[in-house]
Amino acid sequence: MDLYPLFEWLDTSLLADISKAYGGTFAVIQMFHLMGMALMGGMVLVGDLRLLNILLKDLPSEMVIDNTHKWFGVGLTIMIMSGIFMSSAVAMKLYYNSMFAAKMAALATGIIFVYAIRKPLLAGDHTELNPWTLRIVAVTSIMIWFTVAASGRWIGFS
Repeated sequence: MDLYPLFEWLDTSLLADISKAYGGTFAVIQMFHLMGMALMGGMVLVGDLRLLNILLKDLPSEMVIDNTHKWFGVGLTIMIMSGIFMSSAVAMKLYYNSMFAAKMAALATGIIFVYAIRKPLLAGDHTELNPWTLRIVAVTSIMIWFTVAASGRWIGFS
């Protein structure tokens, strides 16, 4: 499926007009994007480091995971909404950028992993799960989200 028409539409949308015409608006939206990433990344790290029994050992892992998952969703929402706005300013450039495609693939993988595997698996009592299962989930999560962050950062260099 060729996504060229979607990127072409995004490049000529009202969002693109606003982001191209008002540089200050783009900078403010980029600030929200970075704050969303920091919130989401922080929640991933806190939750996964708790699953690895490195951080917050005195708190039940179920409580930490429940609380971090709520804020993860907030960070993800902010990041996606601001990312769409930012992408509109350079949509055609991103269409040809292989690192943007890698970031989107990693982001989709991360979202599927969180909502289809991690959340259902960790919904119950963690003491009933094999400790290695918790470790594998945590390490996999960190690797996926590191890939999203690294490929996203690399977009600026490619």
